Amino acid sequence: MKIIVPMAGMGKRMRPHTLTVPKPLIPIAGKPIVQRLVEDIAKVCGEPVDEVAFIVGRFGETVEKSLVKIAESVGAKGTIYYQDEPLGTAHAILCAKDSLTGPLVVAFADTLFKADFTLDTSADGTIWVQRVDDPRPFGVVKLDDQGRITELVEKPEQFVSDLAIIGIYYFKDGDYLRNELQYLLDNDIKDKGEYQLTNALENMKNKGTVFVPGRVTEWLDCGNKDATVFTNQRYLEYLQERGEKLVAASAKLTNAVVIQPVYIGENVIITNSVVGPHVSLGDNSNVRDSVVTNSIVQQSATILNASVTNSMIGNHASVTSKPHDLSVGDYNTLRV
Repeated sequence: MKIIVPMAGMGKRMRPHTLTVPKPLIPIAGKPIVQRLVEDIAKVCGEPVDEVAFIVGRFGETVEKSLVKIAESVGAKGTIYYQDEPLGTAHAILCAKDSLTGPLVVAFADTLFKADFTLDTSADGTIWVQRVDDPRPFGVVKLDDQGRITELVEKPEQFVSDLAIIGIYYFKDGDYLRNELQYLLDNDIKDKGEYQLTNALENMKNKGTVFVPGRVTEWLDCGNKDATVFTNQRYLEYLQERGEKLVAASAKLTNAVVIQPVYIGENVIITNSVVGPHVSLGDNSNVRDSVVTNSIVQQSATILNASVTNSMIGNHASVTSKPHDLSVGDYNTLRV
C-alpha cells in the first residue's frame, strides 16, 4: 500500500503561520498535521504501508527531511515530488506518477478525521465522505440503492447530496488512476481552469469502476486558524480517550494548574499559570503569570502576563499582556 499526499499549496488562509513553514507542518497536539494524517491512514489501511509520496512546493531541504522522517515513522519509504505550478488536483497527484502503481490512498494534507473501520481493499475505489449541513462549498457524491457512488458534483449550487468529499481516496489500481490523470492533461480537459481529480473519477466510473463511500466518524478541517484550533481541541480529546501520554517528563511546572486535555512538549516551562483545557504547548515554550486556554502554542514561544484563548502562537513568538483571539506568526513579538 502507498499513500500519496499532495501538499504543494501556499496555505494563504493560514497566514502568517505559513510564511515560514507549509501548512501541513503546523502542529496538532504536538505533531504536524501531515504526520497525524499519515498515521491515521496507516491505522485503517489494514496492511503495511511501503511508501509515502509527498507532492510539495519548493519548501527546502529541512522540510523535505522532516517529511521523509514522517514516512519512516510508519515503516515506509518517503519520496518527494514537486508541483511547481498550481494546475489543479489531478495535476498535483500526477506529479507523483512514478509512485502511482498498485493499491494506494490519496490524501490531501489539510484535513484530519476520526474513523473506526478498516479499509476494504477489495473495492475498486473508495471516496471518503462526511455528511454536512451545507454541501455547497464541497464536492459531493450521490449514491444508488446499493450504496455505490453514481455521481460526483463539484460545489453544487442546487442541492444534490449532503455527502461531502473530504479529500481522501482509495484506488485498487494506481496504474489505472495514473493513466486517467494523464488523459486529462494530454487532452487539456479542465474544469474551472484546472485539471480536476473529479473529472478522472467520472471517467473511471463511466468505464465501469465501482466507487463506494468510506464513512468517517468525524471530519476535522485545518483550512484556517479557527478551524485548526478547533481540530486541535478535538484531537486532544481523542488522544485523552486513547490514554496517550500528553505531558513530557522534561516539562517544568511551578505553581501551575493544568486542566486536561493538554499537550505539553519537551522542556516546556510553566510558572504561576493556568493552562488548559485544549492547549498544545510546543517544545521549549515558556508560559509565566498567564492563563492559556483552547490554543496552539508552537516551539520556543513565550507568553508572559497574558490571557490567551482561541489562539495560535507561532514558533519563537512572544506575547505579553492581555491579547485574545490571536493569530501571531513565527518570530513576531506582540506587547499590549
